[in-house]
Amino acid sequence: MSEERRFGPKGPAVRRTGQLALAALAVAGLAGAVLVACGGGSGGGGSAVALPPASAPATAASSPAAAAASTPASTLSLAAQVGQKMFFDKNLSGSGAMSCASCHDPAHAYAPANDLSVQLGGVHMDKAGLRAVPSLRYKDITPAYADLLDNPDGISVPGPGGGFAWDGRADTLAAQARIPLLDPLEMANASSADVVKKLQAADYAPLIAKAFGEKVFDDSDAAFAKALQALQAYQLEDRSFHPYSSKFDLYAANKIGGNLTPAETRGLKVFTNPATGNCASCHYQGAGLNGSSALFTDFSYEAIGVPRNANIPANNDLKYFDMGVCGPLRTDHAPAAPNAANSFCGMFKAPTMRNVATRQAFFHNGVMHSLEQVIRFYNTRDTRPELWYPTVGGTPKEKNDADFPAYGLITTQYTGGKVKKFDDLPPAYVPNIDTQLPMDGRAAGSAPPMSEQDIADLICFLNTLSDADTKPATPVKPGACVN
Repeated sequence: MSEERRFGPKGPAVRRTGQLALAALAVAGLAGAVLVACGGGSGGGGSAVALPPASAPATAASSPAAAAASTPASTLSLAAQVGQKMFFDKNLSGSGAMSCASCHDPAHAYAPANDLSVQLGGVHMDKAGLRAVPSLRYKDITPAYADLLDNPDGISVPGPGGGFAWDGRADTLAAQARIPLLDPLEMANASSADVVKKLQAADYAPLIAKAFGEKVFDDSDAAFAKALQALQAYQLEDRSFHPYSSKFDLYAANKIGGNLTPAETRGLKVFTNPATGNCASCHYQGAGLNGSSALFTDFSYEAIGVPRNANIPANNDLKYFDMGVCGPLRTDHAPAAPNAANSFCGMFKAPTMRNVATRQAFFHNGVMHSLEQVIRFYNTRDTRPELWYPTVGGTPKEKNDADFPAYGLITTQYTGGKVKKFDDLPPAYVPNIDTQLPMDGRAAGSAPPMSEQDIADLICFLNTLSDADTKPATPVKPGACVN
């Protein structure tokens, strides 16, 4: 793999990417909204997995009737109907208290209904996961993982991209579904055979036989593979997993209700401008792979040095580091030895921005809990690192200065000491950190790339990416996104 990572090129190359994004958006405005994107994952272990089609992660409950704009069961294939039953079946967990819908709530864009950084699971529902649970919406066009995946923008160099889970270790929705079903921190089944026994005892077992044949349960391994295919079929066929019902979709299709306000229009420019937000360099919204468009992700992986989350129990071990593509949950890209050179360390998937304003936990470790905080982190990670990372050796002030911002993770101001920047990545892998704007490594104390107006406008635009059946996690103040 080239030392120049997918978005490694700086200067003119980055500017070209931003300009392309603007042009692509103009095309999207004429062509209309379309297909889908991105992937995620929470816990689980093992190498990259490739299984026959199917999928769905896991954790606490919802009703099939609650699935907004879901496709009538009668129009789903038999396999998808089985997948729908499985998705809401708590009996398919070791605890008997968790279904896929527990963490992927249809009423919350198939994401968690709470603001926990990681969800609880396990046989007794008392085990904390290792990563934040992503939404399951807009994943049907996600390509399989590749170390050198072509970038849909047509300009950026190929690099790590595609796949499911935060580290891309599953190549299909089916393979991704296997992870939570067997993960001891999630649905905690003892084995795939254990899952099959539960399916055989389920009241919808006749439907399974109708979908896959009367002898489907004769071979346990084959039956488990069919079950994963069923979960995948449900997510691919049911339109509630990719409704394309946002204001942006109306805008892109030139339909009534899609007129962007001045604030939203400015926010769109911040999103695409390589000199300010530069969001489109990773959350690409133009014509994409496999005929897709407006997915707001390019399926790439980036190392941005998200702060360590002390609320994840695994992080109590100071020697433990979640480094994404290079492990420890994914094992096929692990360093040859501790701290050995490895350009994959610290890389996590760039998720779709669709429904981002509805989320309550952000990044792979759920360390932040508001969209505004995330944007401010991007804007001031380098210029005000003391707001995001711990200060070592300093003296806490009895009272913060009046101009000390309150939006960071660190709410106590220090005098002296040293900011321990990139505290969730071993020093050997800090060179892997991407230095694209707005995180371009500019000196502490210098001006950030986005102004207060830019931040406000960007939030307004990102709210236009929320589907019609969702609610914002932080409602925008009346009138704030108009002029």
